Amino acid sequence: MDMLYSQFVAPGDLVFDVGAHVGDRVAAFRRLGADVVAVEPQPALHRTLGLLFGRDRHVTLVRSAIGRHSGKAKMRINLDNPTISTLSDDFIAASRGAAGWQGESWPTSLEVPVTTLDVLIGLHGRPAFIKLDVEGFEAEALSGLSQAVPALSFEFTTIQRAVGLTCIERCVALGYTQFNAAIGESQALGEWRSARALADWLATLPHAANSGDIYVRDPRPPARHSLAAG
Repeated sequence: MDMLYSQFVAPGDLVFDVGAHVGDRVAAFRRLGADVVAVEPQPALHRTLGLLFGRDRHVTLVRSAIGRHSGKAKMRINLDNPTISTLSDDFIAASRGAAGWQGESWPTSLEVPVTTLDVLIGLHGRPAFIKLDVEGFEAEALSGLSQAVPALSFEFTTIQRAVGLTCIERCVALGYTQFNAAIGESQALGEWRSARALADWLATLPHAANSGDIYVRDPRPPARHSLAAG
């Protein structure tokens, strides 16, 4: 994970971890020397982040969801697997009957505050990297970003390819030209591609791949030290 993110994050950089869950990415960004704004709307997971990082002055915890507009929204909670709790009813509908998603349920809900990426930038500054993992709400989150940052990633699933394709289109509109992807938790990127090539790849990816993350970067990214290269 550190090797992957070292391509985008250097000591002293600011990172937004949106959908921080229990903080595995927060820990990686801190090992790389970054300041982190960790955004997580679920009270139980937010408390966990507080226990892990509450005394770290380089981590700012924000209990909120991220969307197109600021306000409030209903979050559907998966009690057995809270990291796939979601603001997207379409995400839940897409999971029904899908291979690999058997047994998942979202029996309860709670109202959570919602802010936007633009608001976060206004409050904390322009990040070097944004990580989005918000269970089918990625396109809504990117709609609340009006300026490109050096790099970002967003999760995709094969049950909702259209969401990933919409996110690619939004990134093109923001000016990004370089795209990459990692399947599952492989933490391994392939070659950088055009938006069209990456969209074609996503459209034909086997269903069994299930999920992963798409990475985009500015066409002229700053040089980064690579842990892989020592």
